Amino acid sequence: MEEAKGQIYQINVKHETEGERGIPKFPIKSALVSLDGVMGDFNRYRTENNGRDPDSALLLIPYETIQQLNEEGWPINIGDLGENITTFGLDYDSFQVGNRYLLGFGKELEIQISRACTACKNLASLPYVGDKIAEFVRTLTWKEGDDVKNRRGWYARVLKEGQIETGGLIERIIK
Repeated sequence: MEEAKGQIYQINVKHETEGERGIPKFPIKSALVSLDGVMGDFNRYRTENNGRDPDSALLLIPYETIQQLNEEGWPINIGDLGENITTFGLDYDSFQVGNRYLLGFGKELEIQISRACTACKNLASLPYVGDKIAEFVRTLTWKEGDDVKNRRGWYARVLKEGQIETGGLIERIIK
């Protein structure tokens, strides 16, 4: 089986701001990640509607997916889709529900992919989406035969808390 290794390209957070959603998120150099997610990050949906579901503690998106969307004409910036961790070197299909990963230079953070994130109407708040929300959602999620393709990102549960840094490692645990 091929090794699945990459890097933490960027760590993104948004502090709680009255009346605002959790997007876009902004870069930080390092973060402590608890069972609830990145310390200092606020996600209104996860907090108010999802009961702080531990399966939604983190959202990951590969940088390569953002590049694809840019090439398709969507001027997405890192953090716009609400991802806490933007990875590099692992393509979207490298992430699958149940896969476990170690993150950070010391590989102390351990996470498990819990589910694919679904696109929602809150993405309309991005300046380049607005009234093109239906088209944007179709760009992120579409069907090919019986397969549903989703480029919205992957939610993960935190199994072991730890510190992460931009440039740190992300490595799949293969057992």
